[in-house]
Amino acid sequence: MAAAAVVLAAALGGGLLLIARRFWQVAAGAGAGKVRRGMEGKTVIITGANSGIGRATAAELLRQHARVIMACRDPPRAEEAARELRAELGVCARGGGECRGELLVRELDLASLRSVRSFCHQVLQEEPRLDVLINNAGIFQCPYTKTEDGFELQFAVNHLGHFLLTNLLLGLLKSSAPSRIVVVSSKLYKYGEINFDDLNSELSYNKSFAYSRSKLANILFTRELAHRLEGTGVTVNVLHPGVVRTNLGRYVHIPLLARPLFNLVSWAFFKSPLEGAQTSIYLASSPEVEGVSGKYFGDCKEEQLLPKAMDDLVARKLWDISEVMVGLLK
Repeated sequence: MAAAAVVLAAALGGGLLLIARRFWQVAAGAGAGKVRRGMEGKTVIITGANSGIGRATAAELLRQHARVIMACRDPPRAEEAARELRAELGVCARGGGECRGELLVRELDLASLRSVRSFCHQVLQEEPRLDVLINNAGIFQCPYTKTEDGFELQFAVNHLGHFLLTNLLLGLLKSSAPSRIVVVSSKLYKYGEINFDDLNSELSYNKSFAYSRSKLANILFTRELAHRLEGTGVTVNVLHPGVVRTNLGRYVHIPLLARPLFNLVSWAFFKSPLEGAQTSIYLASSPEVEGVSGKYFGDCKEEQLLPKAMDDLVARKLWDISEVMVGLLK
């Protein structure tokens, strides 16, 4: 009886701690919804903005009166998310009137170089300026799949698609300077390695290591791009959002019996999309990081990287190979 009472007390105590932690996290992020006009007149592109961190980032920048372009793979889902945001925030589909900000949807499939080029062509035709590009979209630990261009899907979406997107929009970003590029990576970069002999995972494939490799590539890309952008007025920084409750883990199998426990743990310990978006919002809009470039952030603070993520020779070689892979160089 005594042992059972101890176990019950521990369980109840642990449950109360979980609940307290969750409400503390919610309270900590409660100030994020305050209306500011710091992004008024600025155009922001966010990839993968119809759900999760991307949607939360879009909402908060709209609250700051930004003009947001949701760059999404699935137009119907993106339009639905846009309708919800417009209704929630009083946002226009086009500027004018008393609306707060402006929200547009454009199709972008980062797994397709053709789609990336088409999206950029449309942006360059329609947009006179671009103040912030947020490379947010990603795919997580999917089964081995090749894109229409013949690339492993995680490396294609998480690195190559964004690499081409950024390069094709650099001219507009430079002409709009001061402007910013924000790259969403992950702490899981620590488990990745850049194997130049098998970047496409054709010799071997592990979905976890492939994801980590793509996130390490994000950081190396940011470092090399920061060097190339010195003196242009365009900054680029990379971040990790922490562990966030989003649909990014749709390929991760959780046994049926374990799902209730997983849901409880994720509710207690994982960040909400809004909490996970805070560093993206900070790097996109805060005057505190004006002129800061080539840095790695977490929880709105600069963090240290492992040596392999600061290897400028590897970063330069990855850049050169990526240029060939996406067709910027023949």
